[in-house]
Amino acid sequence: MANAIRALAMDAVQKAESGHPGMPMGMADVATVLFTRFLKYDASHPEWPDRDRFVLSAGHGSMLIYALLYLTGYPEMDIEEIKNFRQLGARTAGHPEYGHAPGIETTTGPLGQGIGNAVGMALAERLLSQRYGSDIVNHHTYCLAGDGCLMEGISQEAISLAGHYKLGRLIVLFDDNQISIDGPTSLTISDDQLERFRASNWHTAAVDGHDPEAIALAIENAKAVTDRPSIIACRTVIGYGAPKKAGTASTHGSPLGAEEIAGAREKLGWSYPPFVVPEGILKSWRAAGARHRSDFETWIEAAGRLDASSRARLTDPVDEEVRQGIQRAIAAIKIDFAAEGAKLATRQSSQKVLEKLLPVVPGLIGGSADLTGSVGTLTKQHGIIKPDDFAGNYIHYGVREHGMAAAMNGLALHGGIVPYGGTFLVFSDYCRPSIRLSALMGQRVVYVMTHDSIGLGEDGPTHQPVEQLAALRAIPGLYVMRPADSVECAECWEIALLASDTPTILTLTRQGLPVLRNAPTDENLSAKGAYVLLEPEGGRDVTLLATGSEVTMALDAAKMLQGEGIKAAVVSMPCWELFEAQDESYRDASSARHPGSGSEAAVEFGWQKWLGPKGAFIGMRGFGASAPAQELYKHFGITPEAAAAAARDLIVRK
Repeated sequence: MANAIRALAMDAVQKAESGHPGMPMGMADVATVLFTRFLKYDASHPEWPDRDRFVLSAGHGSMLIYALLYLTGYPEMDIEEIKNFRQLGARTAGHPEYGHAPGIETTTGPLGQGIGNAVGMALAERLLSQRYGSDIVNHHTYCLAGDGCLMEGISQEAISLAGHYKLGRLIVLFDDNQISIDGPTSLTISDDQLERFRASNWHTAAVDGHDPEAIALAIENAKAVTDRPSIIACRTVIGYGAPKKAGTASTHGSPLGAEEIAGAREKLGWSYPPFVVPEGILKSWRAAGARHRSDFETWIEAAGRLDASSRARLTDPVDEEVRQGIQRAIAAIKIDFAAEGAKLATRQSSQKVLEKLLPVVPGLIGGSADLTGSVGTLTKQHGIIKPDDFAGNYIHYGVREHGMAAAMNGLALHGGIVPYGGTFLVFSDYCRPSIRLSALMGQRVVYVMTHDSIGLGEDGPTHQPVEQLAALRAIPGLYVMRPADSVECAECWEIALLASDTPTILTLTRQGLPVLRNAPTDENLSAKGAYVLLEPEGGRDVTLLATGSEVTMALDAAKMLQGEGIKAAVVSMPCWELFEAQDESYRDASSARHPGSGSEAAVEFGWQKWLGPKGAFIGMRGFGASAPAQELYKHFGITPEAAAAAARDLIVRK
């Protein structure tokens, strides 16, 4: 059965003339033991909420998971997909892509990400088991990782977090083949990996990765350990079975070649033609894919005792009832914000919004990277999640921004949870690979990024983001939102929670901002991405576009211009991506049809899309400085006076 995996991997990579045969060949024995004796799944019901999760962190070895899905009988993974490995439109992409085929739990490839995702999935299992009971949620998360995954820095953040929370249902299978792309791992690393994991409160074991009984015993022992996650170092030979290339770096990322494949077939005793799995072996694999059918049916019976909403929220935490609750809560708090008229930092506005949202969104799980008091992610409605108590709804991630982001992807992918996590916007750089994958996978993950400009003041340029907004806006499929006041902040939260297949960045201020919309309507104006906040009577002479804290500045500039007889419209642009999605007539009516300027306490990159070649930009030209916020805005020329002067100049030039 293991040789069937090896043969399919060799043949698919050879036909594609690219790929990574070494890892699937080396880990075939481990995978066979796992999928035939331990993994709880039903190939006919791949969306079973209580299935075990299998994460292939070493995503370059994608033919391992594709072979397993085909052999065990998952829908949509037939032999033609295996033959079309790495071809345009195939479900069998070069690295596993979430959504391409049932059974692929997450998109992997950037090494170490899968470990972080697996930690999030294991957290989700514990959280939901606490809420639903062990007859509804009671499964393990297995993660296959390689040397490269453990070298990446994200792995330390993830394993430390998992060890602290005692995630005993997380088991990492380490492909300890001691080979990297450049050659033996001894070129670059001398770590004792098991000691490293042991120091982070993990159970550890080491086995011969080609001895099925030793592998099985190690997994049994790991499952018996309930107060710690486990790692099993499986000593394997990369490219196992290849007569000349086994154990060498040459099997990692290129086809073996016809001669070597022929030799491997002979050595392994596999005499069948390419892509042919004999009936007896395939029958055994298909039986493995159905071995938990009775467990699935038992679970269906137990789940049937839940009410319809609870059952639905196991997978989708924002059903119609929750959706309506969100809309009612946002409408109410918009009215409250307008009535109170308090000058709040949008990080504070966000905290007040969360107070109203948590009672109506049971699946909303918050957290922060050791900045809870600064980013406003904790409310009175929260309970703290602890290593021995998963009844809460707030995770202290520690100073682990990247690990937090990857774990949030895992929480979302697991189903049943809407995760959000906070840090400073400048540290989005530490989260960026995971944010990119949130977008690539279309996951509803909310990143609360505060201290969004030079407005944070005295902490200086190391903490003042200037290029981050532009960099995040460059990621496809991501909403980057910069609300101008409390009302827009509430609307942005509504958009983020109702966007089922889009992650969101909420960029929020440290400094207080006045309420700009004193009579908000039920309509979510921020959902259009941009809207006219001030329209002068009798038509415009100039349009002032701005985001976030600079919208107030634009309104002040418009008042100055009005005193001079210049008619200036002000457009708030909380989300460029949503604005771009509007029809052309709306965009034309809202943006700089007349001479226009843009104001944002960040670099100009991207603004010309809205301003055109003749537009003016008021913002940052370099890094910030350490000083009180008001002094910094004056120093860098981001003022109402500057915006008004730019408008006058535009009119003169026109």
